[in-house]
Order: sequence, then C-alpha cells, then structure tokens
Amino acid sequence: MHDPMRHRVLRKIHYGWFVVGAGLLCIMASLGFGRFALGMLLPSMGNALSLSYSDMGIISTANFVGYLVAVLGCGFFVSRFGARKVIIAALLLVAVSMIGVSGADSFTEVLIFYMFTGVGSGASNVPMMALVSSWFVSRQRGRAAGFVVIGSGFAILISGKLVPFLNQVAGNDGWRLSWLALGCAVFAITLTCWLVLRDDPFQMGLVPVGSGTGPVTSCGGQELPVDRKTIFHLGAIYFLFGYTYVIYATFIVTALVQEKGFSEISAGSLWSIIGFLSIFSGPVFGTLSDKLGRKAGLVMVFSIQTLSYLFISLPLPRLFLFLSIGCFGIVAWSIPSIMAAVVGDVVGPKRAARAFGFITFIFGIGQIAGPYLAGRLAESTGSFSSSFAMATLFALAAVVLSAMFKRPTDS
Repeated sequence: MHDPMRHRVLRKIHYGWFVVGAGLLCIMASLGFGRFALGMLLPSMGNALSLSYSDMGIISTANFVGYLVAVLGCGFFVSRFGARKVIIAALLLVAVSMIGVSGADSFTEVLIFYMFTGVGSGASNVPMMALVSSWFVSRQRGRAAGFVVIGSGFAILISGKLVPFLNQVAGNDGWRLSWLALGCAVFAITLTCWLVLRDDPFQMGLVPVGSGTGPVTSCGGQELPVDRKTIFHLGAIYFLFGYTYVIYATFIVTALVQEKGFSEISAGSLWSIIGFLSIFSGPVFGTLSDKLGRKAGLVMVFSIQTLSYLFISLPLPRLFLFLSIGCFGIVAWSIPSIMAAVVGDVVGPKRAARAFGFITFIFGIGQIAGPYLAGRLAESTGSFSSSFAMATLFALAAVVLSAMFKRPTDS
C-alpha cells in the first residue's frame, strides 16, 4: 500500500544521508571486515598455521603494505574514473581476497591474499571518506564522516560474536568459515554501494547538505589554496594514529587470551564491547570537532587513547584493563572522521581525494611499522606490555602535535 506520509518524509531526507549510509557499509566491509576482524581471527588462525608473534605482525603489515600501494594511486584513479567506480572495484577485490584467505594453507598464502585485501581496503576507504566533502558543507562534514566511520565498529561487534561461534561450530576450521562468511558479506555490501553511491550531488540536481541553511564554506566545486605545511602537519598526526591504534587493534585479543588468562569467547565479548562503544566515536567526536574546532577534537581523542594504551601496558588491577578497552572503544574511529573533515576544510572538495590520499599514505607507513615492530618487540620481551608502552609514547606525541596544529581557515 502506498504511504503518502512515508513518501514525504523520504523526500525531505537529503540524498547525501543515503550516501552516508552506503559509506557506513563500505567502511564496514573494507576496514571492518577486511582489517579489524583479523585481531579476532589471529588466535585460532595462528594455532592452525603455527604462526609466531612475528608472523602475525608480518601478516598485518602485509595488509598495510597493500593499503599503502592503493592510496598512492587512489587520487589518480578517482579523478579519471570517479569515486563510485573505484570504490566498487576495490570492494570486489576485498571480497575475493578474503575468500582466498579462507582457503589458504600456509603463512605465505595468507600473506599474499591479505596484502590484496589491503589494496582493496585502501582503494575503497580513501575515496569514500573524501566523498563526504562533496556531499556536505564544512560545518557538517565532521558529523557526516563520523557516521561513515562507525562501520568499523559494527564490524568489530559482529566479528566478536561471529568468529567464536563459528570456531565452536567448525572447530579447527572455524577461522576458514569466518573468512568465507565475511567475504560473502562484502560481496553483498558491494552491490548495495553500486546501487546507492553517486559521485556528486550536482549530478542529481542537488546541492551539498547544509547549503541552504547559512553561508557555505568550501562546498560544491570551490577549490582552496593548498597549504603544504598544514597538509604535512596533518600527515604527521595521522602517522601517529596509524602507528598506535593498529598495535592495539591487532594484538589486544591475542594479549587477552595468551597473557591475561581470558578464554577466546570472553576476549571476543570484550572485542565486541570495543565495537559497540566505537559506534559512538565517530559521530560524537566528529560533531564536537564541528562545534569546538578540529584541534580540540584531536587533542581530546589522542589524550583518551594515550590512557588506553597506558592502562593495558602496566601491571595494574583488572579494572584498568576494562578502562583501557573502554577508552579505546569510545574514541576508536574518531580520528579518521576528523581528518576527513579537516582535509575538506583545508583544500576544498575537489582536491579532497588527493589530499586525503596523501595523508593516508603517511598514515599507512605508520600502520606498516606499528604491528611489525610491536610483534618483534613482544617476541623479544615475551610480552605485549612493551608494545603497548611504545604505543603510549607515540600517542602522547600525537597529543602534542595536535595542540600545535593551526588551521588556515575556520569551519
């Protein structure tokens, strides 16, 4: 039956918010399933394939090498083919490579397939985050990007429950079934993104969200002068985020199971709590950065992350372990949302993909170095405490760099 009221409500919702919904699913597939499910899968996969801590770190690093390769050429392909086509092709690569991991029988096979997963993750994430700048004006970009990045939180929530369940059902081959199921889910999400995503509001006869509610800042086709010093400053901050958060995301479940005495199911529940809390991180801190400024948002987030890494690195009562998980979860995906917003502010929407791709390249170097060095450090010391302590120091450096940030324009 036709519902006139529902039809009128849908017409009042700007299509930009449907793009945000598809973007949420895109990030859930590319980063959430493609990357953050790894932390949940490593214990059982490591046992099945006899992987050392260093091997685990190298597998994670291979994913980030692929990610880094993708972001290098991402801006070129987006300018040539458009964001939508690049995102769809990249998501298909994520799906195929994850299914490849499910059938891998050796460390080398996992390494190769998972590197291609990283390529797809980078080639879908960067244009998706940059697309927000085309669909939203400056004062609403933080909130919009915040809703996009929570896709990773939903993925963590799902994997934290799904992986232990499938391990119980399939035993030693549970990790294979998990990779297969997640890969098929990425295929379904790819189809949704193909149906919903559009490169530009003007192609649909629309203007960016917020254009009709006040003065517009750097929207539409407007380009702003590129301040290279500001871009490099943002890149340095993003490097520190990439270096630190990935250590925690890659090894926290393994540390809980192998060092803290948690069962895989209990560790999975805690991983799911991180996923649940992280759902609020992007919208809350993205909106705060719209209201209070990008610098204040960055300082708040990195300060909370510093506490998270500090609490897990020290031999403190178990309460602090839960506080560490809470601190990490509540700010988990807020940095990418703030970065996507501030890049759009600094260079304008038309240059956002290239600029965000550049700082993501620097971010990717941090992601490559972080798990590799953390894995080596854990192997040499026999504990992940030293790795988390290293993350604490780097996060503190990010607080300082964020406090020094000066944006050339205001939202």
